[in-house]
Amino acid sequence: MNCELIVDARNGTGESPVWHAAEQALYWVDIPARQLHRWHAADGKHQVWQGDEMLACIARSSQGWVAGMESGIFQLQAKADGSLDSRLLSSVAHAQAGMRFNDGRCDRQGRFWAGTMLLDMQQGAHVGALYRHDGEGHLHLQQDGMIVPNGLAFSPDGARMYLSDSHPNVQKVWAFDYDTDSGTPRNKRLFVDMRGYPGRPDGAAIDQDGCYWVCGNDAGQIHRFTPDGRLDRSLNVPVKKPAMCAFGGANLDTLYVTSIRPAGIDLSDQPLAGGVFALNPGTKGLEEPAYRG
Repeated sequence: MNCELIVDARNGTGESPVWHAAEQALYWVDIPARQLHRWHAADGKHQVWQGDEMLACIARSSQGWVAGMESGIFQLQAKADGSLDSRLLSSVAHAQAGMRFNDGRCDRQGRFWAGTMLLDMQQGAHVGALYRHDGEGHLHLQQDGMIVPNGLAFSPDGARMYLSDSHPNVQKVWAFDYDTDSGTPRNKRLFVDMRGYPGRPDGAAIDQDGCYWVCGNDAGQIHRFTPDGRLDRSLNVPVKKPAMCAFGGANLDTLYVTSIRPAGIDLSDQPLAGGVFALNPGTKGLEEPAYRG
């Protein structure tokens, strides 16, 4: 499969890629840099906006973007001067100090979901949680006792939810039956134990066939699992830590992948770490729902 570097972004932690169909542009974040990025497909122009807190996950909204950051869920607007105008929608009561939001996205009905984690992953503390934001200024706790909630995704009909814990001590992906009326996940069961495959389960995307694409962090691969949990194919990227993938392009047939550039280590074997890549996955994806709060 062809893999093209589209932006040598050198992100510390490039995450949450979202294709904006109206703009024909890809947006994503660099978490530790507190930045929102945009790449325009037509001319390759790359823009960056600076936020006030670590910016972890985003979804489109009628007023710009909704985002999970450090202290809560925010409404964001990208300003002409390169800043991000932020308005708090919901604060979060973290289990302890030193936490932030991590992976998140909207369900098919436009509810915003996001998980929290402890910044010091080495502690392996089960203080992470998954929340649903109801659009009325309230966060509803849905899952707790996690270390690094990740890999959130919803089936094409919205009736199944996926969630992983990417910490090295867990490395599992679960499936849930999802009540689309109430926004409630039920019947949690193991979908994939990633300890049997290359890489820890990081960010994910769903294609038009309902297959689950997940980044194999530490392995430099993107895996596609069928709805019954069978590995269908794996694509390679030239970095060890792909972080999250998203479908985009004019026909939603390109898979965009963000990545991580680890600090303090020799990167001579992966000089493009932290870049954003475009792959040909051989299938099409679905447009991400906008936040309907």
